[in-house]
Amino acid sequence: MLRLIVAIFVALTPVPLSAMQSAARDFTFASIDGGEISLAAFRGQPVLVTNTASMCGFAPLYDGLQSMQESYGPKGLVVLAVPSTDFNQEYADAAQVKEFCEVNFSLTLPMTDITTVKGRDAHPFYQWVRAETGFVPRWNFNKVLLDGEGAVVATFGSTDRPTSRKVTSQIDALLAE
Repeated sequence: MLRLIVAIFVALTPVPLSAMQSAARDFTFASIDGGEISLAAFRGQPVLVTNTASMCGFAPLYDGLQSMQESYGPKGLVVLAVPSTDFNQEYADAAQVKEFCEVNFSLTLPMTDITTVKGRDAHPFYQWVRAETGFVPRWNFNKVLLDGEGAVVATFGSTDRPTSRKVTSQIDALLAE
């Protein structure tokens, strides 16, 4: 019943035409380092996109994201962190976010600038994910797994650790293709 209600809501919620892309690879994000991160640059590689927040109780999952980047990166996986203030648990300044992540978690994975992931002002990528799958991040550290062509393969909630079998089995299957 809840899925039906969500499906009706998604169907009735307008999505800007700019969000109606054919695949995730059509999207770009502002980089926390300046410049842009284009998902097109990762064509042929699976991408694990995770909305993050420094002051969240799930922040220790940054360790798992970094571990995934280190162990699966050489095999082709890209782990992309998307800091967001949507749940009021992220610094308002990107420089603070970057410093926090480097000092506390030694992150080397790509990170976007602070990005809205839900609601009317959500980044076009997240609007597209909602239109394609009905998935909207309900909290920090929700994950969207894309295949090498930019299609959504799976979505995971905050409690799904990046290194869990539930997540890694999906990544292993993509990397074996």
